[in-house]
Amino acid sequence: MRTARICPVFIIATIASAFVPDVVRTHLRVPTIRSDSARSMMEEMETIECDVAIVGGGPAGCTCALYTSRADLKTVILDKNPAVGALAITSHIANYPGVDRSMTGEELLNQMRKQAEDYGTEYRRSQVFMIDIEEGDNLSYNKIVYTPEATIKARSLVLATGAMGRISPPFPGEDTYLGQGVSYCATCDGAFYRDSEVAVFGMNVEAMEEAMYLTKFASTVHWVTPSAPRPDEGQHVSDLLSKPNVKQWPFTRLMSVEGDVSGVTGIQVKQRDEDEPFIIPVEGAFIYASGGGSKPITDFIQNKVEFKEDGGVMVNEDMETSEKGVYAIGDIRNTSFKQVVVAAADGCIAAMSIDKYLRGRKTVKVDWVHK
Repeated sequence: MRTARICPVFIIATIASAFVPDVVRTHLRVPTIRSDSARSMMEEMETIECDVAIVGGGPAGCTCALYTSRADLKTVILDKNPAVGALAITSHIANYPGVDRSMTGEELLNQMRKQAEDYGTEYRRSQVFMIDIEEGDNLSYNKIVYTPEATIKARSLVLATGAMGRISPPFPGEDTYLGQGVSYCATCDGAFYRDSEVAVFGMNVEAMEEAMYLTKFASTVHWVTPSAPRPDEGQHVSDLLSKPNVKQWPFTRLMSVEGDVSGVTGIQVKQRDEDEPFIIPVEGAFIYASGGGSKPITDFIQNKVEFKEDGGVMVNEDMETSEKGVYAIGDIRNTSFKQVVVAAADGCIAAMSIDKYLRGRKTVKVDWVHK
């Protein structure tokens, strides 16, 4: 009998219902339940202390980092993938003040990131799978952010992950085997599939980058796509197709995730010219399906802050959440004004509020000098 493959830092248990509503749990993109073994594993990781930890590297996060770094606050941005956010995938920017209309969203975001780094921001590309807030009167670095590579301890925390979350329903079996073979984070779980066969479903940049990472460990990576990717479509496609352990399944739909008590055993797929679906035996299924783009990405937050009825994070006029020292900016607030300039303004407000909070000021300090 095959041993169940349950990743130490990616554990989903039946008690999840006590913490996460069903409507959220079925769309989880990150783990929500901790175990003693997971905590022990995380305590052995690199630990980084900073004044400001920002989860998300979009326009809101980069603007906040620019201001906090200029205020001499040690700032760390944690960004899963700079190429998949709402701004990064925008072909042209025509309504951001002072920007030439020929500029792409990715170019603008790269400039924002570089500007923050030039003032001292540390940018780390990493998946955040959980946050925690330690209680205690004498704890300064009590906002804890967990990633596969490091644990970040901060004096303040900014949530800026946007609203590009998937809103399509899960595939049959996806939520059933979440944490038992179904994953959304190759860097978190890839090493657990050494010399095993895994499947990656999706054609977006995130899917291709995650599949490429999995080629380091898996004996075979089954790349399942609803259409046929061509090598001339870009570097990500050509690089992935050149890997000898990648098997590409074009014009193939994912129907369901199959498994038993030990976890995932395969995926059921159907090809365009075939009458009947069939099973591809795998032990891991990494799903990066499109089908949304408006759901705030908040699963890693669990119940640490209060939410609005529409799923956005609740904040006050200082962008502070229900938890002291924790802020939320940009589309994660789920407002009607999903614009780059609004996200940047949120970042500025949060940064000046953080400076006031950490330095014990009664009013904000302006960030300009008259000469």
